[in-house]
Amino acid sequence: MKVRHDPKGKYFTPVVRKTPVPAVIETLHGRIYGVVHVGPDHRLIDEMNSPEPFLAVTEARILSAEGEHRTAFLSLNKRHILWITPKEDWEADREGEDG
Repeated sequence: MKVRHDPKGKYFTPVVRKTPVPAVIETLHGRIYGVVHVGPDHRLIDEMNSPEPFLAVTEARILSAEGEHRTAFLSLNKRHILWITPKEDWEADREGEDG
């Protein structure tokens, strides 16, 4: 990573642009609707296969047996994920079931 600094000692690092992907995540304890931010030229599967043990989810809506909870940020342990799909794909599949 290229780092530069100014004469006063302030460090500047490059900004990594990520793409927000609305997703539906099924876990061992419930379902999560939220936004997963993926790196440049990455897909959800690439984020799942990365070595980091946690997946960052923003705008999370968590549905479980205990009820519903919303949070601006959720760090989700990948070992608890059963499946994950882009939200638009999941909605298209649900529409197909009705007809």
